[in-house]
Amino acid sequence: MQQLSALDLAAWLAASSTAPDHPEAGTRPRPILLDVREPWEYALCHLADSFLLPMQTVPARLGELDADADIVVICHHGVRSRQLGSFLEDQGFRSVYNLAGGVDAWAREVDPTMRKY
Repeated sequence: MQQLSALDLAAWLAASSTAPDHPEAGTRPRPILLDVREPWEYALCHLADSFLLPMQTVPARLGELDADADIVVICHHGVRSRQLGSFLEDQGFRSVYNLAGGVDAWAREVDPTMRKY
């Protein structure tokens, strides 16, 4: 599993959603943003287009995820997401990233207007 900084994820998301004539367009498909926090945490703040899948529900819901897709696992500070990323790799997922620092880093480095808790 690779660690991904908030700034690197922001650049990846920008490149995957740019106009076709943008120099970085199409260089990398948009990743699945898998938020493993509790629903109340997600309701307070989350990255746009992220998919809420609380950590304790993941084993029963693995079939909802594409094992061949790029998956960025997100939590508050990056600890739970790192654990779950390792679990996904053990289950055969090939391209798993941990958002280093979690939504806390995203709010600090990318979107200072994001609500914090």
